[in-house]
Amino acid sequence: MEFRLRPWEMSDLESVTKNAGDPEITRFMSDGFPDCTEKWQSFLQMATTNKSILYLAIEIGSRAVGGIGITPLKDIKQTNAELGYWLGQDYQGKGIMSRAIPAIVHRAFEKFTGLTRIYATPFGTNFASHRVLEKAGFQLEARFEKIILKNGELLDELVYALRRG
Repeated sequence: MEFRLRPWEMSDLESVTKNAGDPEITRFMSDGFPDCTEKWQSFLQMATTNKSILYLAIEIGSRAVGGIGITPLKDIKQTNAELGYWLGQDYQGKGIMSRAIPAIVHRAFEKFTGLTRIYATPFGTNFASHRVLEKAGFQLEARFEKIILKNGELLDELVYALRRG
């Protein structure tokens, strides 16, 4: 399936609210993931103005159906950045994220020249996310047992990373 990564636009509000609100998406996201129109408006405002991050919409058929982003860290961890991503349920399993992750990683290493490591922290139960990260060349660095409390359940957190070069 064809897609493109592009900057977020305020006009993405309706599509992103529809695609991100699915419980199958939110069950693997932090509790800070926007869960209403007002929070998505705030996210879009931040994503369209903050130049210190690289947050992109995943567009299919002129609609934002997912998101992917790189957040560089500061201070003593300034050579690291965190990768986050999600994709609407109707578009999963079609190889989109397997292509989107390497594309944004490439852009991030070009944009943020001081980066040496990009990491992601999927839940231990998010097997699809583990596979997509591994396909993109990320290596499992750590597993922290039962440190995430999501929907009343203690879950493992995994740390996958990819290093420059």
